[in-house]
Amino acid sequence: MVSESAEASAKASSPTDDITKLSFEEALAELETIVRRLEEGQSKLEDAIDAYARGTALKQHCEKKLKDARDRIEKIVLSSEGDIAVEEASFS
Repeated sequence: MVSESAEASAKASSPTDDITKLSFEEALAELETIVRRLEEGQSKLEDAIDAYARGTALKQHCEKKLKDARDRIEKIVLSSEGDIAVEEASFS
């Protein structure tokens, strides 16, 4: 059985906690679930606000993951011999 204080502290945590640990696919799946729930309009106002805040953070996390992937792909180069290599980052 969950104590009331444990339940209260769980609710007090930020809706954006633990997002950085999610993979792109996990974050996107959770974001899609939140969008569906909000579109149904069955949530209480406070729950909807929390879900919206978490959805916004999930969206930002997904965008960062995509940018990081794009940056990594842009560093892949093809040599004149047809070999694939990763371009070293230059620090100026």
